[in-house]
Amino acid sequence: MREGAMAHDPALCTARLLADGYCIVPDACAPDTITALNRDLAPRFAATPFCEGGFYGTRTKRFGALLRRSEHAAALVRCDKVLRIVETVLSSYCDRIVLNLAQAVELHEGALAQIPHRDQDLWQATRDGREYQVNVIWPLGAFTAENGATVLWPGSHRPGAPVEPTDEPVAAEMEPGSAMLWLGSTLHGGGANRTPVPRRAVIVSYCLGWLRTFENQYLVYPPDVARHFDPELAELVGYAQHRPNLGNVEGQCPSVLLGREGIDGLPAIDALLPEQAEALAAYVADQEAARAGLIGG
Repeated sequence: MREGAMAHDPALCTARLLADGYCIVPDACAPDTITALNRDLAPRFAATPFCEGGFYGTRTKRFGALLRRSEHAAALVRCDKVLRIVETVLSSYCDRIVLNLAQAVELHEGALAQIPHRDQDLWQATRDGREYQVNVIWPLGAFTAENGATVLWPGSHRPGAPVEPTDEPVAAEMEPGSAMLWLGSTLHGGGANRTPVPRRAVIVSYCLGWLRTFENQYLVYPPDVARHFDPELAELVGYAQHRPNLGNVEGQCPSVLLGREGIDGLPAIDALLPEQAEALAAYVADQEAARAGLIGG
């Protein structure tokens, strides 16, 4: 298999992600889409103030709600090449994945290197080999070691790996259109920007569907916004139940809010995993048979 084909093979990318804690997928998105997205976000970058605090970075700008800011953001959030890898990694631990974050980031000259961290520490997750999250960073301009490319510590996701870094990291140098995926358990951080040109990127993150998301999707994309999304995108931002019955509205899938204004008058409807539905059906059938026998006797 050619190197280019290997870089795009979902199975090989997944294997590399699980082995090293990260992988880069070149040419994952059309350059024209990245250019258009960068153009749409430029006014918001200009209007956004610098962050406050050492973690977000005082020479860094960040903002979310990208699906509301540009029609081109959905192409990154729903990139099939990426989602196939993400779902392979996370689907063992959940019924469905959800969008955790869609954020634009701009590192300016003088931005310091971010403290090394693991994103899934957000949930105080135990390091038992289970993955809670997969992140994707999409450069809007070239990523270099000099301008603050994300740095990672390969293998730091493995159970038993040192909590703090013990060796030199790898800088994720890549061109716009490429995507770098890393596990929520992988030690990483934004690099320092030692150039006069801001480094821009979009971070798209996915997590297990039963977790509280980093970005509050229901406030960022309330029903009057989400009803304009196609059904698959609405599900990804949270307008779907996580079986059994998690995240319901009056006992129904929250997507019901995308087609109506109120919540009154809705009957609660079971939303169960197949094995749960099968066990429940047998349990109910046994009781109904017993009751029929009593009535017949």
